[in-house]
Amino acid sequence: MPVIVNLDVMLAKRKTSLTELSEKVGVTMSNLSILKTGKAKAIRFSTLEAICEVLNCQPGDILEYREH
Repeated sequence: MPVIVNLDVMLAKRKTSLTELSEKVGVTMSNLSILKTGKAKAIRFSTLEAICEVLNCQPGDILEYREH
């Protein structure tokens, strides 16, 4: 899939765990894990907004488009 999820990179940059992000965003660990591993088919804008708010980043810091 040409859309790459860089959530693990942002978590490392912010020194935040997936558990901490889950608690602050209100999304289950399993759903964040699916997103982090790139297996998610979609993400709600409200979820993306909450993640960006907690990690103090832009959506483009988390999502990246790469051509095949």
